[in-house]
Amino acid sequence: MSNSSLRKPAKLQPGSPSDPVRFGHYYLLGLIARGGMAEVYRARLIEPQGPPRLLAIKVMRPELAREARFVDMFHREGQLALLLKSRAIVETVELGDIDGRHFIAMEYIGGRDLTQVLRRCQKSSLRIPVPHVVHIGVGIAEGLDFAHNLTGPDGRPLSLVNRDVSPSNVRVAYSGDVKLLDFGIAQALMKFTSEIGILKGKFSYMSPEQIRGMPVDQRTDIFSAGIIIHEMLTTEKLFRGDTEFALMERVRKAEVDPPSKFNRRVSPELDRIVMKALARDVGERYQNSAELHADLKAVLDGYRFDIRELRDFMQKEFRREYTKDLEDAEASTNSLPLEERLPSFENSPIEQVTAVTRGGANPPGPPASAAIEIDMAPEIDPGDVVPEPSDEYMQEPKSGFWSKMFKKRK
Repeated sequence: MSNSSLRKPAKLQPGSPSDPVRFGHYYLLGLIARGGMAEVYRARLIEPQGPPRLLAIKVMRPELAREARFVDMFHREGQLALLLKSRAIVETVELGDIDGRHFIAMEYIGGRDLTQVLRRCQKSSLRIPVPHVVHIGVGIAEGLDFAHNLTGPDGRPLSLVNRDVSPSNVRVAYSGDVKLLDFGIAQALMKFTSEIGILKGKFSYMSPEQIRGMPVDQRTDIFSAGIIIHEMLTTEKLFRGDTEFALMERVRKAEVDPPSKFNRRVSPELDRIVMKALARDVGERYQNSAELHADLKAVLDGYRFDIRELRDFMQKEFRREYTKDLEDAEASTNSLPLEERLPSFENSPIEQVTAVTRGGANPPGPPASAAIEIDMAPEIDPGDVVPEPSDEYMQEPKSGFWSKMFKKRK
């Protein structure tokens, strides 16, 4: 481990869209999410090769970075993430260590995670339209298929299994695109989640064999994908329990009603697909994600779905968040730290213009301040400062059916 990794890192300043903060060769442009494992910041390269591009930088929490074994796994699994170049998986662009802070830089996707979409629908008493659900399911299956078939530099299959396919790891962009998050480091994260309290709440998206602690393969990810599709169609949690033990028992039994029981718009074919993905016996499930993708794509083609439909849905249901994201993205593109954009008072273009306006070094007439009014106040709008948001899927929801995962019945 490098010497920089052994030093206690200084407190990281998050910056804001209008007043970025340097972080190595990046500008940090504000905190956008916080969880038990890491904090995520909007960022951009200080010297980009080409047009400025917004990124999301996940920085490991300093207290976890003290665990050498965790740091080693974080970097090893991060290398896998760099290989996942698929339109259905958020692209990882760099893995590194800046002044003792371990980070992963990824493409920034303006949008919401699926947990937030489901909560908004529940709060608004509406369902995600069935074609939209199928489109999202197709995106999940496409990302899984790419990862499951990934080979290493030597051409050997890596046999990668996500183990954490859940709504919080599915990003739905305002453009309508669907991407999986954090696939490459899922195994590293899951190894330590029970030690830092993140596993709670994830049981409801595990497969029966995963709950039992049995060996898993890509079919466990298919089961988890089936849970997500079922919940999108019904806007209801599939597996619930008053206690963690009760919840785990329900997952083990995997007794599932077809989604059409709760949503009459679900076709028999879509029912069949969901129930096959959710088969308790792995031998009765889809044996690979390509099969799931093909069946979902056939259903989607029947709807003659246009991605603009999901785009309009997202931008309408998250109008305020979408507008704020656009404003922040625009402010973030070319902003500079305050100390880097303050002009010099000596030999500045302002002084040169003032001299010309005066007509010479000592011209008659009013002072320069009367000829040219210049506001030297820093260009900072208090509204540009983004308050620290909560990482919704890492906190207990206060209301709605999602809160039942965390509260005991009275």
